[in-house]
Amino acid sequence: MAKNYYDILGVEKKASQEEVKKAFRKLAQKHHPDKGGNEATFKEITEAYSVLSDDRKRREYDSYGQTFAGGAGPGPGGFDPSQYGGFGQGGVEFDLNDIFEGFGDIFGGGQRGSRVKRGRDISIDIEISFKESIQGVARSVLLTKVSACDTCDGSGAKPGTDMDTCKACNGNGKVHETRNSPLGSFTSVRACSECDGVGKIPKEKCATCSGRGVVRKEEEIKIQIPAGIDAGEMIRLTGAGEAIKGGVAGDLYIKVHVKPHDVFKKDGVNLRMQLPVKLTDALLGSTVSVTTIDDKVIEVKVPAMDKTEEILRVKGKGVAYGSGTGDLLIHVSVAMPKKLSGKAKKAIEDLQNEGL
Repeated sequence: MAKNYYDILGVEKKASQEEVKKAFRKLAQKHHPDKGGNEATFKEITEAYSVLSDDRKRREYDSYGQTFAGGAGPGPGGFDPSQYGGFGQGGVEFDLNDIFEGFGDIFGGGQRGSRVKRGRDISIDIEISFKESIQGVARSVLLTKVSACDTCDGSGAKPGTDMDTCKACNGNGKVHETRNSPLGSFTSVRACSECDGVGKIPKEKCATCSGRGVVRKEEEIKIQIPAGIDAGEMIRLTGAGEAIKGGVAGDLYIKVHVKPHDVFKKDGVNLRMQLPVKLTDALLGSTVSVTTIDDKVIEVKVPAMDKTEEILRVKGKGVAYGSGTGDLLIHVSVAMPKKLSGKAKKAIEDLQNEGL
């Protein structure tokens, strides 16, 4: 019975080439023998990809359930690995980086062919006040992380000494590892462990980092939190993560937590607050003092109300954004008295008698 290559890769028959490639990369990362996966499964998904990634073979497979070009595919000739990427029959090398383009951390410890290695990303949480979230704030945090060695500037060499070409990789920064399998000679590429993919090794190692180029140390990181940030948002600082010899540092991700405010709530670029007023002020109108988020006291005119709640808008007292600022929305409500004096009660009874 012919194999269903679409089922093997977990894609639909109408899947695009990009979807086929994405599915293959995901499965190959999971099942590759060098990563502890099942070799038979890896062969199967590789076979499926070799057909579905080739437009001509895919058309033949869709029409006849097999392919005929060069004897490849699931037809009488079986799967010919020499038709895919140059590995298998005849012991030809197969560079895994060609297939796993974009999956740098699968092979070679983060190196994708000639792509630059990258250090580890790290994340932290930070808590700020509501006012700081509205106005923005600068913070500094102390992190203990892997950083470039200050003594040798990350080279791993003793200051003033030269670098030699790495003999293990002949200065290429990569080494080839060949394994034999039923498919033939299988060669993968990884970063050289002797020089960490740099291609050079120090004649004399740095005494501070023992030639590693990186050290674990405490470092102060300055963070600028922008105005108007919401609780749960992430800030990314490029290059503020952990360093790696011969590559670039990873990134630092800061998750921001915002303390709630007793008075204000954020609503997009606006701020909202509740303002209870006395019954007489609601009926007759009044002017009240309001303290804004920037601790300034402003006078707000409350007009005579014809309903129990009104919303007043104060321009430019909300959240800063781009070249503008949102508004402050004041929810004015009538605060009913808890207890009436005899005089107040008589006045209300008079109003009642007038039909009010």
